[in-house]
Amino acid sequence: MTRLPPAIRIEILSRADLLAPVRAMLTSFAERSGFDDVETGHLALAVDEALANVIRHGYDSRPNGRIWLSAFLIEEPERRIRIEIEDEGHQTEPEKIASRDLEEVRPGGLGVHIMQEVTDTCQFERRTPGGMRLILEKTPRRAKKDPSDQNHAGSPENGHQ
Repeated sequence: MTRLPPAIRIEILSRADLLAPVRAMLTSFAERSGFDDVETGHLALAVDEALANVIRHGYDSRPNGRIWLSAFLIEEPERRIRIEIEDEGHQTEPEKIASRDLEEVRPGGLGVHIMQEVTDTCQFERRTPGGMRLILEKTPRRAKKDPSDQNHAGSPENGHQ
């Protein structure tokens, strides 16, 4: 499989004030790619949480760390957006990245849980020689195949007879 170039590739510094412009850019990209308002909001939220985690945990809130974000519009086997976020911050074993216990009532610590809940794919990887990579994927609801839908292409309600 040939890897397509990203539709968007940006580099930002690890600064919280840059999260809003990234959100705006991704929101526009998702809307233009066929996502509804709810799905667009979910994708923006997941990316926002991911970038905040990189800033806080990967770079210990230092404002000069580099973060790369790539956004891909993938058409096959179904339309979806893939976001890759890479950094050169602290590495951790991907299997150790987990949401805190949801029964524990306290502020913070839900970023990983949110990312996992609002996306179809949330995968962490170590980069070589350092840093981490996060892969998020989201398919719009209308593009998801419904197993109960038995190919109604010939039915009158779909305009085919």
